[in-house]
Amino acid sequence: MEKMTIGQLAKKANVNLETIRYYERRGLIPEPHRNSSGHRQYSLEEVKRTKFIKRSQALGFSLKEISELLSLRVEPGTTCADVKERVETKIENIKRKILDLEQIRKALLSLSQRCTGRGPVGRCPILEELYK
Repeated sequence: MEKMTIGQLAKKANVNLETIRYYERRGLIPEPHRNSSGHRQYSLEEVKRTKFIKRSQALGFSLKEISELLSLRVEPGTTCADVKERVETKIENIKRKILDLEQIRKALLSLSQRCTGRGPVGRCPILEELYK
């Protein structure tokens, strides 16, 4: 089994060293074995795990949610349905966020349309509306 240093792991997973250390502190990556001189030694499994974490983050999963997904992989009796449920919950959360963001966008558009962009800041209709 190939062993690598933290620097090699970071390079293969396309993250920085501090990311690896942070994931270890958060329990997302297990404490690595150390060689006789005390240096951390990682395997290809940690590369896969780190890439999994980064891909999951890119899809909007929090580190807590990612930890739960990782736990599902090793829990006896877990099924694909358990994983799918987590993904569907995430989809519903994203739908709510999109609706919230659309409401914010509409409110900002309304504020923006009230202002000509001319005149003193003391008479800015945007600031006046927000200051109510």
